[in-house]
Amino acid sequence: MYGFEALTFNIHGGYLEAIVRGHRAGLLTAADYNNLCQCETLDDIKMHLSATEYGPYLQNEPSPLHTTTIVEKCTLKLVDEYKHMLCQATEPLSTFLEYITYGHMIDNVVLIVTGTLHERDVQELLEKCHPLGMFDSIATLAVAQNMRELYRLVLVDTPLAPYFSECITSEDLDDMNIEIMRNTLYKAYLEDFYRFCQKLGGATAEIMSDLLAFEADRRAVNITINSIGTELTRDDRRKLYSNFGLLYPYGHEELAICEDIDQVLIVNLSRNTVRGAMEKYPPYQSIFSKLSYGESQMLDKAFYEEEVKRLCLAFEQQFHYGVFFAYMRLREQEIRNLMWISECVAQNQKSRVHDSVVFIF
Repeated sequence: MYGFEALTFNIHGGYLEAIVRGHRAGLLTAADYNNLCQCETLDDIKMHLSATEYGPYLQNEPSPLHTTTIVEKCTLKLVDEYKHMLCQATEPLSTFLEYITYGHMIDNVVLIVTGTLHERDVQELLEKCHPLGMFDSIATLAVAQNMRELYRLVLVDTPLAPYFSECITSEDLDDMNIEIMRNTLYKAYLEDFYRFCQKLGGATAEIMSDLLAFEADRRAVNITINSIGTELTRDDRRKLYSNFGLLYPYGHEELAICEDIDQVLIVNLSRNTVRGAMEKYPPYQSIFSKLSYGESQMLDKAFYEEEVKRLCLAFEQQFHYGVFFAYMRLREQEIRNLMWISECVAQNQKSRVHDSVVFIF
């Protein structure tokens, strides 16, 4: 029952909650980002990061550094922290932590299948896969010619197997079918994760419902924008939206009929197009109010900024599992920030360094 988590939570979850809150204190601050944005070379970035928790992971890297090296070592730190927490976790927290990695598994499957379609070397593709999304049979994905084979030969023994029931077809894999597969898998994954959190109840259900609903709504908007001008029909588009979230179901009906990007923004902004849309979805009002017409490229950053706010709020309550999800997402956002800053420095584009950096604190 909601409100009684404090009685028993610390028996199994207290140690790990303390650990994750300690990790959260090690996230880079606005002052760190300001210093990183002043760096002239990647070695300067390494020198500044040596004073942070990333120091031990970068200290033995020789010059000249590459952006991929920095991102790889920072990701390795996240993976080590995750594995430590998973080893210490008991049910149901261990299952909750495993759910966090399923999104990376889906991305890795799509990366391998897409790369194979374009005749890329499998070993090269494996190196680009996210380490949190690896599984034993991932290298054999390259042999699949259609989704039925993909499931039967490889994915039947992975945690993603239940999510494939909606997208098993005999159609050959091409770019369009692979993107449909990705979004169908993500839909099934988010809905499954949402149901699992609802079963846990209490503060975990409350906080994770909000975070997962935001993720589902963001994916609905992105699917709409990315499918404009393609052969995807309105009904096909609607099937890719998750069956929960603030936009479900009426917002989905409006998004499904959009034909251009600005109309997508209008759906969320204009009373003339969607009656009372401002009143229906006030949490998203601040996101779209930052965007002028034709500024859809800034939408991702606006969504990331809103997500970071919500993730930080998860730490304001105790005795729930949402902090683990929030920490993993915040650390992934930090790695995206470091990759952007490193790329701008490496390519001598420092004037754009603030364009995609999302401050966490």
